[in-house]
Amino acid sequence: MKHVDTSNFEEIVLKSDKPVVVDFWAEWCGPCKVLGPVLEEVSKEIGDKVEIVKLNVDDSRELTAKYGIRGIPTMIMFKNGQLVSTLVGSQPKSEVLKFALS
Repeated sequence: MKHVDTSNFEEIVLKSDKPVVVDFWAEWCGPCKVLGPVLEEVSKEIGDKVEIVKLNVDDSRELTAKYGIRGIPTMIMFKNGQLVSTLVGSQPKSEVLKFALS
């Protein structure tokens, strides 16, 4: 999975030809650590349809504020450069798949 930050967010997320799920996370976040392997699995399964990337909230405070992230993990789906949906909290694989393919 790719990691994005302020320097490459526009290019990787907003200008992508396919939908992108951005996982807003942090090293110190327990639920984020639980979600990480789930996202890896989902990415391997549907990576040809949907890009899944990670954004560390501690390293990208500007983007975290811009998208109103108040709790982590938070996943945001972008399509054609637009925020289309949000899912907050650690989720089971079935929910992550449903969200990513919506």
